[in-house]
Amino acid sequence: MHEVDTAALIHAWESGAPVLDVREDYEYIQGHVPGAQLIPLAELPARVGEVPPADAVYVICASGNRSKRGAEILESAGRPAVSVAGGTRAWLSAGQAVRRGPTA
Repeated sequence: MHEVDTAALIHAWESGAPVLDVREDYEYIQGHVPGAQLIPLAELPARVGEVPPADAVYVICASGNRSKRGAEILESAGRPAVSVAGGTRAWLSAGQAVRRGPTA
């Protein structure tokens, strides 16, 4: 499992790379990377097929722990994925905007 920093995520996000948020619904609603798809970690094994194909899927959570497991699940299913170190907290600390509410 490969891990990237927030700067790498920002660059990839600006280029249109898919971002998968594996937090719980209530966490996602409080603030998420704009455009991020929500699939809670516990549901991910059964929902891998819903993740769009890409050269790499950027998996994010609150701080970087759940995203590591999420990236491993995707990789086990043959999908290229990376975990975002520091998660949404690091995204906010980098001065990036978040979207609030249930939609991407």
